[in-house]
Amino acid sequence: MPSVSVIIPTFNRSRKLIRAVRSVLKQTFRDFEVIVVDDGSSDDTYQAITPYIPMIQYVRKDVNQGVSAARNSGIRRASAPWIAFLDSDDYWLEDKLSIQMKYIEGNPGTLACQTEEMWIRGGKRVNPRRRHKKPSGDIFAQSLKLCLVSPSSVALKRSLLDKIGLFDEGLPAAEDYDMWLRISCRYPVHLIEKELVVKEGGHDDQLSRRFAGMDRFRILAIVKLMKSGMLTQAQQGEAIAELSIKCRIYGEGCMKRGRKQEGSFYLSLPEQVAKGEVVFSGLIPSHTSCSPLLIISMA
Repeated sequence: MPSVSVIIPTFNRSRKLIRAVRSVLKQTFRDFEVIVVDDGSSDDTYQAITPYIPMIQYVRKDVNQGVSAARNSGIRRASAPWIAFLDSDDYWLEDKLSIQMKYIEGNPGTLACQTEEMWIRGGKRVNPRRRHKKPSGDIFAQSLKLCLVSPSSVALKRSLLDKIGLFDEGLPAAEDYDMWLRISCRYPVHLIEKELVVKEGGHDDQLSRRFAGMDRFRILAIVKLMKSGMLTQAQQGEAIAELSIKCRIYGEGCMKRGRKQEGSFYLSLPEQVAKGEVVFSGLIPSHTSCSPLLIISMA
């Protein structure tokens, strides 16, 4: 049994996928397995990955189901007690796993930890803004504001996912924001202050570019969490405060764009949630780029 299962979801990124896979195979830490989940690619991904299949597990999905479903497929096939994710457009420095596993070994009780990362945008290195600075330990309150955990930098105890669940396959975006909130409300997420991941951005196939109004997915994640019973009273207060901010910004934006019904829905949502008047029932298809994604009923 390997110590770490490295899960790489991919969709139509054959060249970047090979770079990601090579960065794992070059790790100085060797006790791992690699699981590549091809989420229905229509490019030459299979031909590109074929030479590496003796060294990895290659899982091919016939239909594109989204990154959450791809990661979950990898998790279900994983045999190691630790899970590490790597997005196919990112790559690791060669000591990433070695440093991370040494940290875990030296800090018993660790269930989740991440590293710092280098950001590349348009082929040039950029510095994260102050608001993107990663905290360590109890990161829940800060994570409500924006996603502060990069999937490509994190290592998780497999048993942790048994407790909090897998990625939400109903969320077309912000699925990582949803996952880290569910983890950080109960468990610390530690930070290794070394840049061990190269994270590329600015390309057209990123989820943040494919979906307008990303805050509606984060709003949904907060409502789900508040209805889950996972939060303490103090955390409920932090969650409703951030929900109010996000709903106000998004709702006012809808109003300015003439979508009054949708704007009213989001502007009134925090009060309804706080009063316990919203029953979360699931998701409905998003017929437009900005339609509400909550099924609600009044208690």
